[in-house]
Amino acid sequence: MTQVNQLSTGEIQPDRRGFLRKTGTAAAGIALSDVFGGFLGRVARGDEVRKLGWGPLRPTVDEATGLALLNLPEGFRYLSFGWVGDPLEGGQPTPGVHDGMAVIAADGPVLTLCRNHEVDLNRKAFTAANAAYDPVSSGGCVNLTFDTSAGKLVKAWGSISGTIKNCAGGVTPWGTWLTCEETVVSQGGLHEPKGGPQPMCTKDHGYIFEVPAVGTAKPVPLKAMGRFVHEAIAVDPETGIVYETEDRNTSGMYRFTPKVNGRLIEGGTLEMMAVDGFGDLRKQVPTGKVFQVTWVTIDDVDRAHAPNTTNELGVYTQGKNKAATTFARLEGCWYHGGFIYFNATSGGNAEAGQVWEYHPKTETLRLVFESPSTTVLEKPDNICVSPSGGLVICEDGDQTPQRLHGLTTKGELFGIASANMVLKGEKNGLKGDFRNSEWAGACFSPDGKWLFANLQVPGFTVAITGPWSAGGL
Repeated sequence: MTQVNQLSTGEIQPDRRGFLRKTGTAAAGIALSDVFGGFLGRVARGDEVRKLGWGPLRPTVDEATGLALLNLPEGFRYLSFGWVGDPLEGGQPTPGVHDGMAVIAADGPVLTLCRNHEVDLNRKAFTAANAAYDPVSSGGCVNLTFDTSAGKLVKAWGSISGTIKNCAGGVTPWGTWLTCEETVVSQGGLHEPKGGPQPMCTKDHGYIFEVPAVGTAKPVPLKAMGRFVHEAIAVDPETGIVYETEDRNTSGMYRFTPKVNGRLIEGGTLEMMAVDGFGDLRKQVPTGKVFQVTWVTIDDVDRAHAPNTTNELGVYTQGKNKAATTFARLEGCWYHGGFIYFNATSGGNAEAGQVWEYHPKTETLRLVFESPSTTVLEKPDNICVSPSGGLVICEDGDQTPQRLHGLTTKGELFGIASANMVLKGEKNGLKGDFRNSEWAGACFSPDGKWLFANLQVPGFTVAITGPWSAGGL
């Protein structure tokens, strides 16, 4: 298992061999730019899906609960674990609102996942005090070890808490998880005042924190990486540069260049993407056009709001004042094969979503997919890259049911799974129709045999396995 040593100053010392480097995930696969064209948007249906190796989705029974929680193609199976309310090590209940997630370590068949919990209420931290940033904030992360040979959860524990609205984040090449707060609430404030009287925050929020695979984090905010409404990150293993997305209707794409590769606590430089000649790429993007990219420096990385406002755009407006580019709600972000892929959740002419590809070595950007309607793909959120180079896209919209999509390297979009949860108290007393629950946290095991994902509400994780190689994903 990847070892991570805690230092007395709160840094995390990486194992530089790293889980991703050891498995080859960071460098393997087909570059989508070799085969994708902008606005392909071709939806595989019927016989086309079968030619990809998978048929229609159908209710499939969960091997853990006996409930038909998901619709999957024939030949696939799954089990659920890590439900909201399940006891963690130490006896605390698992928090809800499961979101971003990745495999951050592997010891043979036993994997360690780190999972975000996008809890936005001010109540109390769910870990011990030494792993809690703000004792009255209820977000954080849970680490889980899963045995792929046995197909079962081994253990789960709180790895950081006292944060707010941990939406997504990303895995690092040195075997840690970066968890991102989707808020800029300040000390003495509430993120979303609801549910009756709540204690005020005791610290400023809006930061990124680093979480180890083993034990718990020392909850030190990485302030040099910026204070804004964070969503996800992706790290280029060749340079150590961290790419960061921002979930606002007017959002920027950022990069953080650390002073020391792999030691983010040492600080660095934050910049925002500027696409030459295009200040706004939310709509009317030219088909197939390759954009040249430059970067502008953010001078005050800790500015929560624009001057004389409470608009949560203190970092973004600095970039815009230097001619940086606006995107529409940037969310999922993933590194693969020398490229950074990221979603604009409400981008495109139909406001149904865009998928972008950025190539750091050539400083070029282009659109690889735009949804023509919400029935095709609605609000792409978290993403990951499959072992064969295709994309898995989590959906977060209003459709019922919500879907997990595959986007092949030939531009074919098709369904991998959909939600089918109508609970009547069978598990942890949970009741309700949860078929429109957001998908999140999709990620593959290093051997490509298991796909992990979260259903945000009521809150649980699934491990799906089946004939992946037959599907063209």
